[in-house]
Amino acid sequence: MVHRSELVQLCNQLLQPQLFKDYCPNGLQVEGRFEVKKIVSGVTASRALIEAAIAEGADTLVVHHGLFWRGQDGTVTGWMKQRLALLLTHDINLLAYHLPLDAHEQWGNNAQLGLHMGWQTLGRFGEQQLGWLGSPLDGVTTSESLQTALEHKLGRTTVAVVPDASRPVKRIAWCTGGAQSWFEAAIAAGADAFVTGEISEPQAHLAQETGVAFFACGHHATERYGAPAFAGHVASELGLAHQFIDISNPA
Repeated sequence: MVHRSELVQLCNQLLQPQLFKDYCPNGLQVEGRFEVKKIVSGVTASRALIEAAIAEGADTLVVHHGLFWRGQDGTVTGWMKQRLALLLTHDINLLAYHLPLDAHEQWGNNAQLGLHMGWQTLGRFGEQQLGWLGSPLDGVTTSESLQTALEHKLGRTTVAVVPDASRPVKRIAWCTGGAQSWFEAAIAAGADAFVTGEISEPQAHLAQETGVAFFACGHHATERYGAPAFAGHVASELGLAHQFIDISNPA
């Protein structure tokens, strides 16, 4: 058992949210009980995750996607009221870290996706160094074999634009979630293939015209690894219980 302030202090110390330009508040978004015993981690602070955390007796949620984003109208109605009501009624702390969790060199979404896929990290690219560069696992030598590896390891079908399935893949660029707009930067960084969560219409044309393969593996699917890795580390450091709950999402 630790005081909430000790937990928040450690999380902020590790992820350093003050260094990032983000479009949401990072850190403690909803204040719950003072004493923390059990953390539940998840990708998004959905009602389903909150309800599951309550059922598991958690007093704290640590997520990648919190409740509050730039552009919201600020009203507490509908789905927002329902989620907040659950958190407040059950006195649950909500901590959310967006870009800081994407970027962390060890516990972040990009680092953990690379680790999960067995990629060797070569460097970083793009704004705030959020994009990662690496080389594939032995045996993954072409766009075709990379797609097979992605679908096997992530457990879902990818949306792929592969101009040449036999093109050698020596350098992979990746950025989890909705990073499709980073494709041009990945191409400029010398990538043979780019992996992210989503694809928009322009990226299909760029892939065909440049020959660089584009793999959209799912926003949720590519960001399942950072929150549990980070929360698990924090829980271990503080002597707390931790449980990851994966709420299925096809997006």
